[in-house]
Amino acid sequence: MRTLRIWDLPTRLFHWLLAACVVGLFITGKIGGDVMTWHFRLGYAVFSLLLFRLVWGVVGGHWSRFASFIYAPSTLWRYLHGESRPEHHAGHNPLGALSVFGLLTVLGVQVGSGLISDDEIAAAGPLTRYVSGDTVSLATAYHTEVGQLLVIALVALHIAAILFYRLKKKENLVQPMLQGDKLVPDASPLPASRDDGFSRWKALLIWAACAGLVYWIAGLG
Repeated sequence: MRTLRIWDLPTRLFHWLLAACVVGLFITGKIGGDVMTWHFRLGYAVFSLLLFRLVWGVVGGHWSRFASFIYAPSTLWRYLHGESRPEHHAGHNPLGALSVFGLLTVLGVQVGSGLISDDEIAAAGPLTRYVSGDTVSLATAYHTEVGQLLVIALVALHIAAILFYRLKKKENLVQPMLQGDKLVPDASPLPASRDDGFSRWKALLIWAACAGLVYWIAGLG
């Protein structure tokens, strides 16, 4: 067996920062009041992270690129029937890929709805004045009810999948996301993700640009 770099540092930081922000958003949303200031700040942080991940999914390390885990329906079907390929055990397998895309989509919609939500008390998204009152009402209802439940459900499913692979398949999915590496057969032709100083600085610049865009959008309110 040999050690192969799967998750580059920017991807790992994105993963854990996103997890921390989502937990913080849930807590601050439930507390409300003056704490909503932090709810907005965390929401903007998630917004910048999601934008970063979209770009990094194109220019990041090999296993972080969307192209490495976009699977055809036939591949998913075969995987569900026990047919797997070596790359399924390195990066995201077909089921894991569905979970990733689902979570990114739901979080994206949740952030988008938050930008045009208004609780009619003290908290209003920065883009509410650019849409109709009916749209604001729909976005607010979705953000506080349906969207929140979807996020909780997908996060719970994500955790359940991690536990299932750990307990049933004896595969630790958390450790590679902490350390970045996995053990693969020595003769495996699987490529490593680039994770050097250049790629890390590139990731930092990309995130800074995304954060700058989010800062500008937040200022529109």
